[in-house]
Amino acid sequence: MKHLTEKQRKTLLRILASGVLLGILMILRATVLPDRWYLQLPLFLIPYGIVGWDVLYKAARNIRRGQVFDETFLMAIATIGAFCIAEYPEAVFVMLFYQLGELFQSVAVGKSRRSIASLMDIRPEEARCLRDGEWEVIAPDDVEIGERILVRPGEKIPLDGVVESGESELNLSSLTGESLPKPIGVGKDVYSGSVNLDGVLEIRVTKRYEDSTVAKILELVENSALSKSRAQNAVEKFAKWYTPSVVIGAFLLFLIPSIITKDPLTWLYSALIFLVVSCPCALVISVPLSYFGGLGCASKHGILIKGANYLEALSNVDIVVFDKTGTLTEGKFRVSAIHPASDVTPQRLLQIAAALEQNSNHPVAKSILEEAGEISKPTVEGLKEVPGRGISGEISGRLVLAGNRRLMEEHGIKVAVPSELGSVVYLAEGNSFLGSIVISDQVKESAVFALSDLKKLGVRKSVMLTGDSAAVADRVAKVIGIDEVRADLLPTDKVKQVEGLLALKEGTLLFAGDGVNDAPVLARADVGVAMGAVGSDAAIEAADVVLMDDDPEKIPSAIRISRFTRSIVRQNIAFALGVKFLFLALSAFHLTNLWMATFADVGVAVIAILNAMRTLGYKEK
Repeated sequence: MKHLTEKQRKTLLRILASGVLLGILMILRATVLPDRWYLQLPLFLIPYGIVGWDVLYKAARNIRRGQVFDETFLMAIATIGAFCIAEYPEAVFVMLFYQLGELFQSVAVGKSRRSIASLMDIRPEEARCLRDGEWEVIAPDDVEIGERILVRPGEKIPLDGVVESGESELNLSSLTGESLPKPIGVGKDVYSGSVNLDGVLEIRVTKRYEDSTVAKILELVENSALSKSRAQNAVEKFAKWYTPSVVIGAFLLFLIPSIITKDPLTWLYSALIFLVVSCPCALVISVPLSYFGGLGCASKHGILIKGANYLEALSNVDIVVFDKTGTLTEGKFRVSAIHPASDVTPQRLLQIAAALEQNSNHPVAKSILEEAGEISKPTVEGLKEVPGRGISGEISGRLVLAGNRRLMEEHGIKVAVPSELGSVVYLAEGNSFLGSIVISDQVKESAVFALSDLKKLGVRKSVMLTGDSAAVADRVAKVIGIDEVRADLLPTDKVKQVEGLLALKEGTLLFAGDGVNDAPVLARADVGVAMGAVGSDAAIEAADVVLMDDDPEKIPSAIRISRFTRSIVRQNIAFALGVKFLFLALSAFHLTNLWMATFADVGVAVIAILNAMRTLGYKEK
């Protein structure tokens, strides 16, 4: 009772009151009540009116609006017809059980909506903002870019920003589905909707609330239910033609046999059963509820799907196309190998490289500095960048060089080429070769498992598109298990490649990219999946499916959720139509009654709804 709305409580009380009165009247009818229609009719109209007045009102209102053929119309005709042939208890019971089913459906839908709301309970309610030297509690919408906010332990971060002071760990599970806390400190980006676990953080706001991560996610989730799947559209079209067809069928079932047999009461009863059974509510409610639950389940796993149509498309993935950098690889350059000359130590090689690169913002330079750490660096004078080749300077009056092979050749220095693939930085001092440092992007470990899962799920082909060299791309593909590689591509080339693959597909073509540089390809694919989209406006805008972290294993997870949802939808459609057509046939041969027909309608709807709600609780095996 505590989770029922006020309207639901009132409906339940009406059902209970009507049920008690119906029970009393049936006992009286079997014992002392005279078998006179003018005595029984007014008595049975009391419980009927208590439980069914609103159904009759809705049916009349819809008729005035031109919306004749709906379930309230069918229930009104069936129960009024039952009164006309003196089946008073059955008329009340049909309406009673119908209202009980409607109440159950309302509670079930409310529960599923609450479940999804709890999954996406990331909307911040307030922000503690520094104004005039004091911390003021204000609405997140009122905080401007550049202002400072304070977030205490246990509080949600209300706006996107950069940590100005403090250290903590953040729970990003509501955004990414990942429960492992993420360490955070000064200079790190933080996203609204994440929860501060232990330390106090001062954050400089970088986006207004309406542009923040949490606002975009909430907007995406709220709009996802608007895009309908083909199954939903088919059910709606089916119901539009199905309901008037069965009304006509019920009328013919009454009229033609009545003329032939001269027994109108018997065939009117059969026609009423026909009408009760024909209500399409099991399909109309359970199919969208299944997709609604599937979308909510995906959100729980950090997978935001922009509509039921994309959820449905995921169930039929045939070709998966990946971008390489940031999707299958970390997208972060790291030192993978150090090869000093015979008379040079690895530490000295790193010292010289770090000294030369310490003022550079190039990703290669950053990876060298990260590898060097706090190692002491010699003083470099006369630092000079050599465009397209590298950098030069002087250490203790001697020329030092760090760059590519071309730079070494220009100074007449022979180099030893390393066997590893990646970006190579060669170093020299005077005319002597000091060694080389190999920088490479690291393959994501989860990418290997993702490709294995996709093959198990029946994906026919996997393709990697990259602007990198063929040698590097082939190495990555071999490690991960990609079927086909297309390298040395410009962004426009990727679109052409996807268009070519679209002509070869047998189902859905899915493209997964980082969402920043791949927007044209994401839009061109049947289903575009943006990886690691927390904080990425371009990803959220361009993609059909948004993975809130950069884990490729979320792609097979999304496909499994989609297929589970599809199986539930198919089960409900087959079950509902199978039972209905069976009872429709039985009614034509007088092998059922209104009591059984009511179960065939409302009971089937309840079972279908319970089955649909399983999508909310789906868990990976």
